Amino acid sequence: MSTKKNTRSGKQGPDTRKELGDQQKKTSFSPAGIKLFLSEVQSEFHKIVWPGRKPTAGLTGFVILLVIVISLYLGSVDLLLGKLVSTVLK
Repeated sequence: MSTKKNTRSGKQGPDTRKELGDQQKKTSFSPAGIKLFLSEVQSEFHKIVWPGRKPTAGLTGFVILLVIVISLYLGSVDLLLGKLVSTVLK
C-alpha cells in the first residue's frame, strides 16, 4: 500500500515546473504568443489613470525646486570642506 505525499498548495513539483518552462519557451516568441502579449499590454494600458496637467506641473515644479536646494547644499558643503582641507594641508 503506497501513500501519496501531500504537496503544499501553490507549490509545484520539479516535473511540473519543467513542463511549464518548456511550454513557455515554445510559445513565448511564436506569433500567437506575441499577439497574446500585445493584447494583454493593451488591456493594461486601458487601466492606467493618468494625472491631469495641474498635478503634473505642481510635482514637476517641486522636483525642480528640490534639485536646486539639494545641489546648493551639496555645493556649499563641498566648497567648505575643500577650503578646510586646503587650509589643513598648507
